[in-house]
Amino acid sequence: MSVCLDFTDFPDALHAEWTKLRTLAGTAWLLAAAVVLTVGLSAASAAGVTCDGAHCGEDPAKVGLLGVTLGQAVVAVLAVLAVGEEYSTGMIRVTFAAMPRREAVLAAKAVVVAGLTAAAGVPAVLGSALIALAVLPGNGFTAAHGYGPHLATAATARAVLGSVLYLVLVALLALGVTAMLRDSAAAVGTVLGLLYLFPIVAAVISNPDWHRHAEQIGIGVLAVWAFGALAVGAVVMRSRDA
Repeated sequence: MSVCLDFTDFPDALHAEWTKLRTLAGTAWLLAAAVVLTVGLSAASAAGVTCDGAHCGEDPAKVGLLGVTLGQAVVAVLAVLAVGEEYSTGMIRVTFAAMPRREAVLAAKAVVVAGLTAAAGVPAVLGSALIALAVLPGNGFTAAHGYGPHLATAATARAVLGSVLYLVLVALLALGVTAMLRDSAAAVGTVLGLLYLFPIVAAVISNPDWHRHAEQIGIGVLAVWAFGALAVGAVVMRSRDA
C-alpha cells in the first residue's frame, strides 16, 4: 500500500518542517548550548565588572547581556542546518516534490526556526538579566555611583525583549542566507562574518543609548537584512533546481 503525503496546505508544511527540525540530530544540543553559552558569558561579564567611581560609565544592559554576542552564533548555526542539511543530503528534492510551492517551504522553515530560537532565547536572555540584576549591585552599580535605586527598569525590560528579538532575527537572516547559497559551510561563514566583522551587534546591544535607539535603529536595520535575505532566498529557491 502506498502512502501519499499531502503538503498542499501551509499548516501541513509547517508540521513537516517542525517534525524535521525537531528530529534533526543536534537541534536539542544547539538550543541547550544557546542558553548555556548566553547565560554563562553574561554571568561572567556581570561578575567581572566593578563600578568603583562616581560615574563609571558602564551600561548595565550591555554588561548583563553580553552573552547574546555568543548565543547569536549558535542560533545562526541552527538556522543554517534547517536548510543546509536538506541540500547536503538531497532530501530537499523530496520536500519540493511533496510541497511544490517552494516559498511556502521556506516560510514554514522560518516560522519553526523563529519559534525554536525564541524558545531558547527567552530563558537565555531572561536568565542573563536576572543574574546581572543580582550581581551588579554588589559590584558597585548603585545609586551612589550614578545608577538608579533599582536596575530593573523599563529600559532593562526593553533590552531583554530587544535581545530576544535580535536572536530571532539573526536566525532568520541565517536561514535566508542559506537559502541563497544552498551550502551550509558557505552560509555559516557568511553569516558569522556579517555578525562579527560588521557591527550589527554593536548597533543593538553595545549602544550606550540602548533605551532610546535599540528598537528604532538596531533592530529595524537587522529586520531589513533578515527579511531581505529571506525574500532573495525565496526567489533563488523558486528559480533554481534543487
